[in-house]
Amino acid sequence: MTLLARIQISLPERFSFSTEIPIYINHINYGNHLDNSALLSLVSEARVRFFKAFGYTELNVEGLGIIVADAAVQYRSEAFHGEVLVFDMAADDFNKYGCDLIWRITEKASGREVARGKTGIRHHQKLDLERHPEKAQATHRKLRAKDRPLTNDFVTDDEFTALLAAWFGNAARALRP
Repeated sequence: MTLLARIQISLPERFSFSTEIPIYINHINYGNHLDNSALLSLVSEARVRFFKAFGYTELNVEGLGIIVADAAVQYRSEAFHGEVLVFDMAADDFNKYGCDLIWRITEKASGREVARGKTGIRHHQKLDLERHPEKAQATHRKLRAKDRPLTNDFVTDDEFTALLAAWFGNAARALRP
């Protein structure tokens, strides 16, 4: 019998953000505990609150939008309707494409760890250009107003690298614990 490798997520020494979210009945599955998909929805809510606490939105972190590139979860215990979950978050592993948000979820009354995980955050423009390389091409034909690219909709590779360095430098200073 082959055992599957388990995801192991290391937590930072301290977190820069914490928020509380109650478990509602719509978060509960047929097993009468917190559904795994609902847990990720709650993590998404906590992530929005995390960015808001630092004056950002997911559409504007230092002027650039972000997307979730990946997520990993390590479940530690069940959670139930009526419990209040505490979400602790910190940004880590900054690179030119994004960073990781490391998070831990505990049940407020008992302190029991429910889950831990990390969410990979990536800058939006880079992924958009990978999916649609034609967006990087200059347009020489006239376009209707609604078809025109937004101002600064595309920047050169050097400008993009400079923007990323500035963006993640500022974000790293603001988001690190």
